Amino acid sequence: MYLSVILSALWVICATIVAFLPMRLQFPPGILLVICMPVLVFWLGYDFGWFLSVLAFTAFVSMFRNPIHYYWCKWTGREVPE
Repeated sequence: MYLSVILSALWVICATIVAFLPMRLQFPPGILLVICMPVLVFWLGYDFGWFLSVLAFTAFVSMFRNPIHYYWCKWTGREVPE
């Protein structure tokens, strides 16, 4: 089995565990997951093609939609939803 698939599956398991943590404890491991994500997405794309890479990126955006929306509003100067 490809190492990229194994590491991606472990990433998903870690993201699920982080989601169970209280909100105040989610930030440090969440940042680590966000930093690791591009490497895994490109690695999957290298091993299996661009389509799987797009699917992996879509899954990432789906999992991290609230933090992405929060920081997008903050960076663009729009009002951050409560």
